[in-house]
Amino acid sequence: MVTPPSQVEKSSAAKGEQPHWQGHRERLRARFDSAGADGLADYELLELLLYRFIPRRDTKPIAKALLTRFGSISAMLGADGQELKRVSGVGQSAARDIKAMGALLKRSLSEDIKNEEPILSSWSSVMDYIKASLAHENVEQFRVLFLDKKNRRIKDETLQSGTVDHTPVYPREVVRRALELGATALILVHNHPSGDPTPSKADIEMTKMIAQAAGAMGIVVHDHIIIGKDGHASMKALGLF
Repeated sequence: MVTPPSQVEKSSAAKGEQPHWQGHRERLRARFDSAGADGLADYELLELLLYRFIPRRDTKPIAKALLTRFGSISAMLGADGQELKRVSGVGQSAARDIKAMGALLKRSLSEDIKNEEPILSSWSSVMDYIKASLAHENVEQFRVLFLDKKNRRIKDETLQSGTVDHTPVYPREVVRRALELGATALILVHNHPSGDPTPSKADIEMTKMIAQAAGAMGIVVHDHIIIGKDGHASMKALGLF
């Protein structure tokens, strides 16, 4: 669906006039060409991209409305398509393109976790990837990064997905999948849709059960990271297992 032009824009087109925002677009493009991304505010960078998605509208107010509604670029890129379409000026096509941008970001961050390098030596990249993937999900997910004996990533999988605040996790399923993949170490990850990453009693008990079951098979659990909109928590750093 293409977002229709406003009445002002229709009037300008009927008179053969250039829309008032056309000159602004050219100036913004020129600033980006000369100064790069550092020369533009967040809403201006988003506006620049929205030109492609919404070619016949003034995208400045749309960009500002998106950032106001979601609070950040990362939250916007992680938003559900229906939520995006609640912003005035964002139709089905624009929402799809924004979701595609988010998917590209996640894949780019995933590529930063080099399979040929020990994952623990690129921890900041791991955290960036995990946050982009889970911080703004509305349903709780439990994921596992399966590692080989050199701590290189074998696979990253979502093993369970639940309701808004509950995901059933079965230790035997985690260990069974690790054995299938030949993994010797694990990093557990799940999100708290509430936004607060503080580990619950259930989180702690479940982690201990997985670590015990995995340990019996010679598999190490390096950490359990909990992600929320308000940050993240490392259960290993907190000494919880």
